[in-house]
Amino acid sequence: FFIDSSVAADSDADALLRFKASLENGDVLSDWNAAVSPCDGASSAWRGVLCDHEGRVWGLKMENMGLAGGLDLKPLSELSDLRTISFMHNGFEGSLPDLRAVPRLKSVYLSYNKFDGDMAPTSFDGMASLKKLYLGNNEFTGPIPAMLARLPNLREVSLENNGFEGELPSFDLQKLVVFNVSNNDFVGPVPRSLSHFAASSFQGNRDLCGFPLQSCPNRNHATKATIIVVGVLIAVALAALVLVAIILFCRKTPTGAPRDDAEQSPQAAEDELERAEQGRAIPTGPASSPDQGKHSVKLTFLRDDVERFDMPELLKASAEILGSGAVGSTYKASLGKGRVMVVKRFRHMNDVSREEFNEHMRRLGRLGHQNILPIVAFYYRREEKLLVADYMANESLAAQLHRSRSNSQTPSPLTWPTRLSIVKGVVKGLQYLYNELPSLTAPHGHLKSSNVLLDGSFRPLLADYALVPVVNQEHAQENMISYKSPEYKLTRRITKKTDIWSLGILILEMMTGRFPSSLLQQGEDDADLAGWAESALRDGAADLFDRDMNGASHSQGEMMKLLKIGLMCCEAEPERRPELRDVVASVEEIREKDEGGGDDEFYSVYTSEAD
Repeated sequence: FFIDSSVAADSDADALLRFKASLENGDVLSDWNAAVSPCDGASSAWRGVLCDHEGRVWGLKMENMGLAGGLDLKPLSELSDLRTISFMHNGFEGSLPDLRAVPRLKSVYLSYNKFDGDMAPTSFDGMASLKKLYLGNNEFTGPIPAMLARLPNLREVSLENNGFEGELPSFDLQKLVVFNVSNNDFVGPVPRSLSHFAASSFQGNRDLCGFPLQSCPNRNHATKATIIVVGVLIAVALAALVLVAIILFCRKTPTGAPRDDAEQSPQAAEDELERAEQGRAIPTGPASSPDQGKHSVKLTFLRDDVERFDMPELLKASAEILGSGAVGSTYKASLGKGRVMVVKRFRHMNDVSREEFNEHMRRLGRLGHQNILPIVAFYYRREEKLLVADYMANESLAAQLHRSRSNSQTPSPLTWPTRLSIVKGVVKGLQYLYNELPSLTAPHGHLKSSNVLLDGSFRPLLADYALVPVVNQEHAQENMISYKSPEYKLTRRITKKTDIWSLGILILEMMTGRFPSSLLQQGEDDADLAGWAESALRDGAADLFDRDMNGASHSQGEMMKLLKIGLMCCEAEPERRPELRDVVASVEEIREKDEGGGDDEFYSVYTSEAD
């Protein structure tokens, strides 16, 4: 049925005026009066009110207004289109407002107030639409309500600088991309579902432990005397076992008989890796050689919070080839119990010693950021190396962008909001690498769409980063992305802004849907993606943006901003490219909708402070 817009506007005005009356110092809202409608189309006549094109109130942005006292949201329950509220940087106090009064809220910004006390266990019941919750810099105490960790659409949670306590619930949410509980009183281990977030998300909680923080202490405390006694008994038992083993070995092994060496022969390791890469499990059972699977080829693990497995288990796993690129071949290994790993095999790293390689891997193993793919384990042999990581459900950005849909009725999952979120994650991950690896000229060195992996919620994770120091120089120069940059073609040198050029190409690829074929072979200037995009933009080409990119309604202006950022990053002269920190700031300013585009969310200007 049809609802008269003037009647709806009057209803919104009545609800807002009741809300104003509930405020302790509502007189600061002097332009909220019944004589003027709060909305004139998408334009607002009342301070802090956000309107859509139909003249309905969809948001309240009342930041830094000096508001104080309690915050009662019940008068807002009659605003049927209200989706976002922000009362950040005010002086509100008391317990958490009853958000259930407006159950369809998507974004709640209440940081930088004086709210306090424990939250009721039912505080978030029925809030299935909630995407963003910012409660940082208040005085909340007690545990996090368990229901919050089960909200299906939750994407951003910011609870830092409060007095929350107890153990962290397991936020096993695929869409969660922002999480910050720093400077509280949480205890116990960081749940595995949250361990991919940066250590800064958890710092300031004295008794919180586990990756990405320090390892949790052993809870079994034994007395010094007990430790000595146990140690002596173990030593005696080991000595007896060794003696028995020597006697048995001498009896069973005739002089000159071949032995099963502890170290696997290079050819045996090569054969096993070939079989695994080809998707064939190592044979088992009566027909197998008795020596197979006994070789002590060991993986070196870089993380303490993962369930460990050995090389034979990895090689015997059912394997699926994911791709073979310039740097190495990649396959997917299913270990059972639902655990799936990705193994990348490198054959062009034999110019680096074991000590150098191990040290570099341990350095990379210490990295921890929500947009960096952690290396779980590695294997070193002179002729080849293996890197092991968790498998990502949505594979790579390249696979999602360029998978053929000619005969498919399924729309691309890479909508405009999803692509924007991916770009924001990529630049954050790249900035982290620049901060943590300042000694590397190109901290990533091989940034391209196939090295941007996507988890189940399309969160981007950078892979194959920081490998330039360990790849053979001649192979790197021929195949790695950094060495295809304009500056290397001209000067035979890469620079600190080489990764920025790669980032620009990546942004253009995402926005246009075109594969940057110039990366396949040097010297193909006529196929250069940046040149094509610049020419198409200048000529006003209708097919500039990827036609498979849905969700772009009311977003053309913001999409164009991102495209131009990509073009700036692709400047041929490195000096003319922006600094990475400026790229990050510019990308963060891009919104899903153009100004006045009828969005039902907004980004608080203070969000970055609570991020």
